[in-house]
This record gives sequence, structure tokens and C-alpha cells, in this order.
Amino acid sequence: MVSGRWITLRAERAGRPLRPRLLTLLALAAGLLLGAPLQAACSGQGKPIYLTLDTGHMGVAPLIAEVLNRHQVPVSFFAAHERTQTGDGSLGQAWATWWKARAQEGHVFASHTHDHVYWLADLPPQDGQARFKVRASAGPQQGQTQVWTAAQYCEELHRASRRLSELTGQAPLPLFRAPGGKTSPALLQAAQACGYQHVGWSAAGFLGDELSSQTHPNAQLLARALAQIRPGDVLMAHLGIWSRQDPWAPAVLEPLILGLKARGFCFATLREHPSYKHWIATQPAPAGARS
Repeated sequence: MVSGRWITLRAERAGRPLRPRLLTLLALAAGLLLGAPLQAACSGQGKPIYLTLDTGHMGVAPLIAEVLNRHQVPVSFFAAHERTQTGDGSLGQAWATWWKARAQEGHVFASHTHDHVYWLADLPPQDGQARFKVRASAGPQQGQTQVWTAAQYCEELHRASRRLSELTGQAPLPLFRAPGGKTSPALLQAAQACGYQHVGWSAAGFLGDELSSQTHPNAQLLARALAQIRPGDVLMAHLGIWSRQDPWAPAVLEPLILGLKARGFCFATLREHPSYKHWIATQPAPAGARS
């Protein structure tokens, strides 16, 4: 149950319950080991869930990283080179130290297309190759409708993977998330042919941080997530949303983590997800991003 700032958690020590504030202080103390790898969150026990974070304006990225480290929560990042509040874009050099630190902590990374390119429609194949109508929301072609072949879309996936490899020092997963989750069977087939399996999110895992804070306040989003998330769900939020006036993170993220852990959930990366771990284990690292 959520009550004010704290979630009611109980733990037994010498037969007496620990207060939520004390539990959080203990978690804070554990989080002082900055740069240390995250401890295994599930280890075969508990009810696994999979928190994924897409890039955005990065304004709350440092605060999110603190929360994840404090509570030992590993996540899967899907990254594109998006416009940011500060610096030269979410995959720019200004954020290199931030990405490197996340890799050292044990998080995993995957492509979100380099220029955050939305699939709009399938087009008739040409010369035996699938074609798609797309529109980038970042980069030099931002806002322009373009026609791409399957090979061009694959190269866009590779671009983000290569940049993630440069920033993190590790090979990204052979996974991708299409911006907005917008795909078609033809697009998924093209991406799989060049080494990428698509990852969406569960219905309850849509955490709502890109919705209006006027119509979907943080308290409402938190209560809904705590009530609806089930074992195995893939959760999705962002490292900053331009349109939301009352930021979702980290205000909702920390009580959400505490509340889910209190219900017996544990957090794992997509490397451990039953729908993707065989694919990851049997695929080479994305082209140009092999360590």
C-alpha cells in the first residue's frame, strides 16, 4: 500500500518490524559502493520482472542512475541519439562517462535506432527488397518522411549499436526497440535477418511517463503499476520526456521499486528473459559492435 512518501514495508529483525525509512537508509548505505557491479537481483528466486529504459532528454538520467544503484536494480537500456536538455545528444560525448558507469554497474544495452526513427508504413518491395516509410525524430533528417530499404533500416540499428559499444566498452544485446513500439511483420522480419529481435513491453508495463501529468498524475500511475504488474512483465519508461510537466522519474521510480520488491518481485535484465535469452545466447553481437 502506498502512503505519502513511503511504502509500508515490513521486515523481521529480532521479532520487530523495521520501519520503511530505516529500510531505505540501509539501501542508501548499500548504494554507497558506487561503480561496483549490481548484485544478482533474482538468482532463481522471486518473481522476475524486466525494467527497460529508453533514452529521452536525459534530464533525470543522473537521478535515475542513483535510484537504480541504491536499490540494486539492473535494467536494459534502449538508446537512440536524441536531443537532450544539456550536452550534445543522448549518445553524445557529453554523456560518455554516464554510459560507461552504467556498463560498469552491470546494466545491458540495445539499439533504439540511432536517430529515433519511427516506422510509418510498409511499401511495395523493390528489386526483391522490403521498403518502409519512416520518419526520424532526431538527427539531420528530423521530421522528414523518407523511404528506406530493409538494408537502410538495418544500418540504422547498427549505428546505435556501434555507438553504444564505443560508449560502454561492451557489446550491446542483439535486440532493438522500435520508437513508439511501431512495427510491422515485414519490419520485424528485416530486423531479424540482420541480427535483431524486437522487444516491446507488457500492457501493465507501460509505466505512463510520457502521458500528460495533468490527466495522469504520478500518484495515479504509481498506484496502477503496483496493482497491475505481474511476474514476467517487461516494464518501459524513459530517461526524460519533454512534454510531461511533472516528471515521472525519479518521483515514481523509487516507490515503485520498493513496492514491487515488497510484493516479492525481483528485477533482471533482458539477458535473462525467457523470450530472449536463447536468441541472445545464439546470436553474434550486432555488426560493428563486437568486443
